[in-house]
Amino acid sequence: MSNAKKTAKRKPAPKKPSREVEGECLIPGRPSNKAINQFAFKRDDAESQHIAEYVEWQARDEKERVTFLEKVLTEHVMGVANHCWNVHTNKRQWWVIAGQFTNLYSQKLFPSLDYLLSFHLGLMLRMESERTGTEDPRLADRLAAAFRLWEQAAQALDQSSESEEVQAVGMRCRETLLTFIKGVSDPAMVPTGEEIPQAANFAKWSVIVAGHIAAGSRNERIRGYLKALSKETWDLVNWLTHAGNVTKIDGTMAIDATHSVLEAFGAALIRYERKMPERCGRCSSLRLRLVYMPELDNDTAICQTCGFLMTPDDIPDSPIAVAL
Repeated sequence: MSNAKKTAKRKPAPKKPSREVEGECLIPGRPSNKAINQFAFKRDDAESQHIAEYVEWQARDEKERVTFLEKVLTEHVMGVANHCWNVHTNKRQWWVIAGQFTNLYSQKLFPSLDYLLSFHLGLMLRMESERTGTEDPRLADRLAAAFRLWEQAAQALDQSSESEEVQAVGMRCRETLLTFIKGVSDPAMVPTGEEIPQAANFAKWSVIVAGHIAAGSRNERIRGYLKALSKETWDLVNWLTHAGNVTKIDGTMAIDATHSVLEAFGAALIRYERKMPERCGRCSSLRLRLVYMPELDNDTAICQTCGFLMTPDDIPDSPIAVAL
């Protein structure tokens, strides 16, 4: 008798009896993405197009194209709306979460959207803790030197452990404000008959700059806010530099106040210099997206509500709309 073991043949599993469907109802299979896109009611084509372009750019594959996408959830966390998208391509399936930050994740790695949202928010919180100067690329470019100094001041505060180190943060904030005002001030802003202040006279220059970039009765409140904010912030950072026994809370107030000056003055400055429309002249929507138009050799804006293209020379209060 041979010692070789005989391989046992497995018996085939019994077939489950098919369940007959009573009546004439039939549950169809999933339709193709092309069919779904054809009959889906799109509420925001501009936003969908933006998400599709983002996925194809991030996928890093020239042949990967979006075949289906749908916004499935919007969750507000700490005042920020996080829009969650289900996106299919001809190769993979993705989740895209667009909020303060936008990122995409493979559905193969994250099958649960709820779990992914918690992961995404935690990741974004860690990134935000690095204290970047601004998320607005226009401000980052226009006030690059000032924001670089602000980031260094914020990092110094995070690493501080003694009052003397917090005092040094006040000095850094002071240098940030001086760098900012030197970068935006211009002798041509000084009203006729007034003496041009010294370059390091932040208090005087901030009043002049605020009056120039937020002129007119329409901007009275904005102008007053800029003047008050700059004065109180300058006084605060100078106090922090010379005060004794200061704490991290004092330093945090100075850091946040300095950042507020950069953001507020920067927004007013960008509006003044670019003279972009603030609302659509056709539907009065504020949902304008900045784009670059090669034929105009300038930045302009597209209304994401009605799809109209705004010209760079439009007047903010009554912009002229041009059909896209």
